[in-house]
Amino acid sequence: MLMKRFLPILLMLFMLVAAPATAQQLRVGYVDMKQVLDLAPQVLAGREILDLEFRPRNEAIEFQERQVQEMDDRVQMGDLSEDARIRMDRELREMRRNVNRQKEDLRDELSFRRTEEVQKLEGQINQAVQAIARDHGYDLILSSPVLYTDPSLDITQLILGQLRLEHEADKRERSLR
Repeated sequence: MLMKRFLPILLMLFMLVAAPATAQQLRVGYVDMKQVLDLAPQVLAGREILDLEFRPRNEAIEFQERQVQEMDDRVQMGDLSEDARIRMDRELREMRRNVNRQKEDLRDELSFRRTEEVQKLEGQINQAVQAIARDHGYDLILSSPVLYTDPSLDITQLILGQLRLEHEADKRERSLR
């Protein structure tokens, strides 16, 4: 009686243990997304665009920082009258606040735009991963961060290669327009 109750459970346990042994080998790959986001040609092209977009503002801030330094040097010389020094100190504080505010605004806007550019590329990166998975017979692809992965599972270079091909195709297509 006891054996009849446990026989189905034992049979199911045996099937669960035996099933993986008879199933085909699971093919797993790993993608280091940090490396993809650092090295993909689409990301590098996006950085160049952002650099061109934000360079004038950055140069203007750098110019203002040099002006602040020159004023500070002038105040430090100690050859100003008390009224002129007080006036210049006040102007210097205002200029520093203005420069710091502009730097923070620029950092925030640049960060926002970088995030925007990466989000635009997520679909393209996912398509590249799916194409590599299909073409190379992967059943499962994991992306960073993971606790550990054997280096032999790393397919990051395959993904970067696929993204390079797509980037070149996009460039050719744009040049034909």
